[in-house]
Amino acid sequence: MSLIHTRTFRVRHYECDAYGHVNNANYLHYMQEAAFDASAAAGYDLARYDAMGRLWLIHETDVEYLQPLRYGDSVEVRTWVLDFRGVRSRRAYEFRDMESGSMVARAQTDWVFLDATTLRPAPIPRELREAFSPEGVPIKAQPRERFPTPPEPPRGTFRMRRCVEWRDIDPMKHVNNATYLSYMDECGMEVSEAHGWPIQRMGEAGFAIVARRCRIEYREPAIYGDELELATFVSELRHASATRCYIITRAWSGSVLAQARVLYVWVDVRTGKPIHIPAEFISDFAANLAPGALPPQSRLR
Repeated sequence: MSLIHTRTFRVRHYECDAYGHVNNANYLHYMQEAAFDASAAAGYDLARYDAMGRLWLIHETDVEYLQPLRYGDSVEVRTWVLDFRGVRSRRAYEFRDMESGSMVARAQTDWVFLDATTLRPAPIPRELREAFSPEGVPIKAQPRERFPTPPEPPRGTFRMRRCVEWRDIDPMKHVNNATYLSYMDECGMEVSEAHGWPIQRMGEAGFAIVARRCRIEYREPAIYGDELELATFVSELRHASATRCYIITRAWSGSVLAQARVLYVWVDVRTGKPIHIPAEFISDFAANLAPGALPPQSRLR
């Protein structure tokens, strides 16, 4: 059985967004901190990895947001290793509100074990695997689902550029994995404003758009000074939700650094309950919908 590690975080004011909820990217910060602590508890802290000449980098993250966290809430994060496979390891996370005990989010990350000098994948030592299993039984690998291939982008694909700033860089000297989600949040606000729906208009119309699930695949690291291009479009539209694809490339080379699929839900700002997407909103975003994104019209009436 895998070693389970628990850590509690108290939500700070600067971690919340304009809706008063913990910003999506901060869940990834909590996950990373909990994973570092869990590894240290198993005998593998960052200093030991440095001595080994090895490190872990995240290849993919999948987060499902179930209930919002707000300023002052305390959240318990439980994490454990699901498996080891060759040079990769999958870790699970559960977030629970300390007051109610209810689950507010759950997630998985797929980590890759690398040689710190070459940054090439390295075999995970048996002793490391056994350290995360108190009984010493190797954890069996679970099937991996390949990241979905995005559909053909529509003619109205929205694009924006931004440069990597010093504040985006972590101790690995590249853009932190959570920062990509911040980039996408910014891009989501920009694409809404470009189509005539800034956050102020949404509020006046009585609705908000909130993320329910985010799946990100990291391919190459971005570094300080890189100019990035973020491209986004809607790949699937339903009564109260839409899946938006994001593709982040290095502007000068066109190489894909990360891609994501984010499921958004339209909710009533007073109740937080899902509502149907306004027909006017769908009409205004018509050019940003990928071919086949829109279901039969009868389903959206």
